[in-house]
Amino acid sequence: MEHYLDNSATTVVSLAAAKKAFEMMTENYANPSSLHYRGMLAEQELEKARKAVAKQLFAQTDEIIFTSGGTEANNLALFGTAYAKKRRGTKIVTTSVEHSSIMESCKRLEQEGFEIAYVSPRQDGVVHTEDILAEVNDNTVLVSVMYVNNETGAIMPVAEIFDAVKGKKSDIICHTDAVQAFGKIAVNPKKLGADLVSVSAHKVHSPKGCGAIYIKKGVRLVPRTYGGEQEKKIRPGTEPLPLIAAFGVACNEFAIEKNYEKVAELCEYAKNQLTKIDGVVINSPQNALPYVLNFSAGKVRSETMLHFLEEYEIYVSSGSACAKGAPSYVLSSMGYGSYRADSALRVSFSKLNTKEDVDALCTTLAQGLKVLVHR
Repeated sequence: MEHYLDNSATTVVSLAAAKKAFEMMTENYANPSSLHYRGMLAEQELEKARKAVAKQLFAQTDEIIFTSGGTEANNLALFGTAYAKKRRGTKIVTTSVEHSSIMESCKRLEQEGFEIAYVSPRQDGVVHTEDILAEVNDNTVLVSVMYVNNETGAIMPVAEIFDAVKGKKSDIICHTDAVQAFGKIAVNPKKLGADLVSVSAHKVHSPKGCGAIYIKKGVRLVPRTYGGEQEKKIRPGTEPLPLIAAFGVACNEFAIEKNYEKVAELCEYAKNQLTKIDGVVINSPQNALPYVLNFSAGKVRSETMLHFLEEYEIYVSSGSACAKGAPSYVLSSMGYGSYRADSALRVSFSKLNTKEDVDALCTTLAQGLKVLVHR
């Protein structure tokens, strides 16, 4: 029996979302920009999906722009803001534990002359407001802080941070990468004080290749691509309507409170079972999002244990899927030494996981620690 525990990397597509994508590919397949009747039907589906995403972000439909995923949304937020604001300032404040799509964008912007401040979390795994605020000055134009860390599940105090930032300099643009939060906890840009919010479809039981960015009314972004009138010219190009329509269906299936309660119970059970195994320590903060659980497994390297578990059809990760097995800069930023980071594994749950998945993981992990440590 297979036990899939890598839902922060991607999720299984729901049957309803898959059916919708198939319908849009085989029946309602017209280009939504076409002026004829079939094009109008396609456009209706596009706007229906936009409305579904907007509803889950407590936003207006004209504040939602579809992208190819969270990575493009993050790139658009950073480059779009930096170029739009560069005459007013060139400093960007972010954290040292952001997703690679933020980190790599910042590196590129540094090469172009922008100043980037990377704020590290404290030992509790959370970036503190005063540490962000200390980096904000008159040259700052953008603050980007993720809502939930993709490796540890740490929930950042985004609302508190953005409120303090706006209090210090009201015209700073505030962006949050909410890819790991969307669909799991409420993401309300207004309550968070966020001008820009990035989300992704394939983390919420919808196909890969689609995402969205919330852009608060009045906020200007310089596009990264050019060519057409689609998506307000912010993200031109024919919309991938099968993916977008499926995303809308997946959003309509959200049951945030019900699923959170179930996953929180499952995560607590997993912590209790894992800490009974000699050599296992939990890396996720105490108040982390329960959908993500990071732990280190004794003296066995992450990749070695990952493949051992794989032999028993138990699928976990050694960190962010985008890192492709590279050492975790997130755990290093939290102050964990290489010994602990090198043996770290990430378990990530969805609404579909059960205690049987956790039991299989723990039994096989304990077996692996006995077998592999002597190899």
